[in-house]
Amino acid sequence: MNELLLWLGRVAGLGGALLCLVALAARATGRFWLAGFQLGTLLQAGTAAMAFAALCFLAWLVENARKH
Repeated sequence: MNELLLWLGRVAGLGGALLCLVALAARATGRFWLAGFQLGTLLQAGTAAMAFAALCFLAWLVENARKH
């Protein structure tokens, strides 16, 4: 379970960061829509993914603290 939380946190964090970067880069070029989604929605989804990653890392840290 610990390894799953760690990898899930890494993947969600990386995906969220990339989604935020894509949304910010597209908005910097003057666009409001990308692939049928508003850029604010994509930015919010990226932020939610990074928050989920932080919670996964927190759960991983708690489990590791219990073992030691």
